[in-house]
Amino acid sequence: MLNLNNQATATWDEPIDMLYACHGKVKCFCGQLKMLPEYLAENGVNTPAREAIKQICTYFNQAAPLHHEDEEQNFFPTLLQYAPQAQNDIDELNRQHQILHDNWATLRTQLEALLNGERNDLDLTVLQQFVHGYDVHTAIEEPLFDLGRQAIPQAERQAIGKIMAARRHA
Repeated sequence: MLNLNNQATATWDEPIDMLYACHGKVKCFCGQLKMLPEYLAENGVNTPAREAIKQICTYFNQAAPLHHEDEEQNFFPTLLQYAPQAQNDIDELNRQHQILHDNWATLRTQLEALLNGERNDLDLTVLQQFVHGYDVHTAIEEPLFDLGRQAIPQAERQAIGKIMAARRHA
């Protein structure tokens, strides 16, 4: 239940691969979150549950916000230069980023309470709202990744990949 999938090796030379890799992690962690209530009911907040919760929190506290910055500051503006027809989807995705962050803040509070021994279950509505938000989001976003791979010249993709990599080393 609590194992992470191995992600294919992606590099910043092809930032779209990195964006997809992030989505792979999001989907994996959301899958773990969906299984967590039943796992907690059967096993309590044991060591494997704690480790999974810590990994989930680390990802959504650190990597997910960086991923959203990559999109908002680098990928989306570059995509619009070559595919202006993507504007409506990008506007919606940018709007959703704030909702995803807000949903995470609510869920994170519950996950931290689990880790601190202050609760032993999760509010299913909060969990489902968080997971569903990402399901909707990735369904809109991934076709734009494909469009970006087709529309944005490789040299420009590599240039934004360097910026994205630098964001993590700042």
